[in-house]
Amino acid sequence: MALIDDIRLFAQVPLLAGLSEDKLRLMAFGAERRRLVEGQTLFREGTSADCGFVIASGNFRLYSTARDGSVRDEGTAGRGSLLSELAMITVVERKFTATATEDSEVIRINRPLFRRMLEEYPDVATLVHARIRANLEAMINGATGMAGRFA
Repeated sequence: MALIDDIRLFAQVPLLAGLSEDKLRLMAFGAERRRLVEGQTLFREGTSADCGFVIASGNFRLYSTARDGSVRDEGTAGRGSLLSELAMITVVERKFTATATEDSEVIRINRPLFRRMLEEYPDVATLVHARIRANLEAMINGATGMAGRFA
């Protein structure tokens, strides 16, 4: 794929949507592409995360392992999905395992690249902060709605 294709893809990612083409170009230029074959694991639950991945093509099964050893299906992710967005900002562990369900390609955005964007462009930092905050608030509201189940 060409750089312009990566820019168009990044513009569709909810966390990055609305950034100028110039800023998306800088990010795309500094990112790395990686191909995976069907059945290959992109990352494993519990490992340290130092980057996020935008899925450029293909699909991934997302799953985690419960304490009793059972496998819990966390869903699937396809083109335009951003996996491990918080890892682009801070040190976190992967919360699930991602395995390609078909030949796939991802674009790796490492933490130093993304943090540089946040530091050099305050408008990017403001936008990303607002979007992550909204995502966390939605998650908290969803968990609060389930509180009765755990009482």
